[in-house]
Amino acid sequence: MILSDKRILEEIEKGTIVISPYDRKYLGTNSYDVHLGKHLATYKDRILDARKHNEIEHFEIPEEGYVLQPGTLYLGVTLEYTETHAHVPFLEGKSSTGRLGIDIHATAGKGDVGFCNTWTLEISCAQPVRVYAGMPIGQLIYFVVEGEVETMYNKKGNAKYNGRTVRPVESMMWRNEF
Repeated sequence: MILSDKRILEEIEKGTIVISPYDRKYLGTNSYDVHLGKHLATYKDRILDARKHNEIEHFEIPEEGYVLQPGTLYLGVTLEYTETHAHVPFLEGKSSTGRLGIDIHATAGKGDVGFCNTWTLEISCAQPVRVYAGMPIGQLIYFVVEGEVETMYNKKGNAKYNGRTVRPVESMMWRNEF
């Protein structure tokens, strides 16, 4: 089940959902709108290797915006820092974002119970499009967890994305054994 606006507010009051910065006007019927942070990144190499640490170059979105180009994977970040201690958060694109031809995640739309951080976005676009820091980029929805969680994400020793950041984080696939 997905939490309603009233339930999201109740969970925020209890502290099981944290959104910072938070503004009530971004709370939808059953979601919360998140915004594009000022930092983007691209990979230094054009060919990526799943077994190697692929380095990224960070840059800030200027005041006049930044034009995304098709064929390039951009890593972005949400302006909002979130914590989810009792629910499974999902990040989805907004319909207005999709109608501009922008995808905000390739596959990583689900967070784990205990995820405490900003969200790194895997941004691609269908045609050139100008984006701006602070623009609405996605929406968080929260699912009820059935059963007790044994190990929260923020308590896992092998969690690869636990370090708090305001900038996008590159793939840590290379840390997996395969």
